Amino acid sequence: MILVGGENLIDFIQDAPDGGFPAYRAIPGGAPFNVAKAVARQGPAVGYMTPFSSDTLGQLLAADLGREANVTALHPASDKPTSLAVVSLKGGQAQYQFYRENTAERDVTAQSLRAILPPEARAFFVGSLAITDGADADAWEATMAHAHGAGLFTALDPNIRAPFIHDRAGYLERLSRLLQMADLVKLSDEDIAWIRPGEDPVEALKALAGEARAGFVVLTMGAEGAVGLVNGAEVRVPTAPVPDLKDTVGAGDTFMGTLLAQCAQRGLMTRDGLAGLTRDTAHEILTVAARAAAINCARKGCNPPTAAELVG
Repeated sequence: MILVGGENLIDFIQDAPDGGFPAYRAIPGGAPFNVAKAVARQGPAVGYMTPFSSDTLGQLLAADLGREANVTALHPASDKPTSLAVVSLKGGQAQYQFYRENTAERDVTAQSLRAILPPEARAFFVGSLAITDGADADAWEATMAHAHGAGLFTALDPNIRAPFIHDRAGYLERLSRLLQMADLVKLSDEDIAWIRPGEDPVEALKALAGEARAGFVVLTMGAEGAVGLVNGAEVRVPTAPVPDLKDTVGAGDTFMGTLLAQCAQRGLMTRDGLAGLTRDTAHEILTVAARAAAINCARKGCNPPTAAELVG
C-alpha cells in the first residue's frame, strides 16, 4: 500500500459564463487527493491519510475518492469544515485562491497520523499545502520522519503555493529536512524558481539534488518537457502532445502519481530500489508520466488516466 498525505478540498473551477458572470463548478480536489486518485487508477493500493470533513462537501470528497476501488480512507472524519479553492482560468492555465483556516484536512496531529499507519504500507508520499506551515505541517513532517525511520519508501512533491508561505526561511528549512528523508522528489519549474530564484532551472535542480538524498529527482517544465536526475545522470523527455487542451488542472499531480505507480510496478519502491535505477528505465518512467499528464490535460479538471488508457 502507498500512503498519501496532504490536503483535500473542493475546487470551484471557472466554467462558461452564465448570465454574463463567470460560473464555477464544484470539483473534488487538492494536490495529494489528486495524487491518490492518479496512483489508484494505475493499480497500486492507496491509503489516504488525511481526514475528510463530516459536512456535505467532505462527504462529496470521500465519496469521490471512494469510487476508486483500491483506495482506503484511513483517518476518522472531522467535524471541521471542508477547505475550498477557487480556480480561475487564464489562457487555459489554472490560478488558485485557497480558503483553509481551521478546516478538516488540517485537523491532524503526529499522534493521530501515527495511529492509522497500516502494517502493509510500503511507501509514504506527502506535499503541497500540507507542508506549508502550522501544526499540521509539523505533524506531516513527523510522519515523514517516522516513515523514513521505519524503512518505507518516501516521496515528496512540494507543489509550492508562494502566496501562502509567510515565513520563507522557515519553509525552506522544513523543505530541506524533508528532502533529506525523500527517496523520490518531483518539483515544477515554478517550484525551483521560487526556491532558487534567478538560476537556470536545471542547474538549480542539480544543486538542490546535491543537497538531498533522493535517488530520483524530477523537474517538470510545462511545454518544455521534464528532466530527471538519476544518481547524478540527466534524463530528458519531451511533453506528450495534447491535441485538444481543456485545462492543466491536476497535470502535475497526475505526473507525480504516475511516478509513484511506475516505481511500484517496476519493483523500485524500496529504500534501496532507486540505487539501481538506470537512465533507460528512468526515461521510460518519465515518458509514461508525461503521457498520463497529457491525457489529463485533454479532460476538464483532474481526471487521471487508468493503466489501460496509458497502454492504449
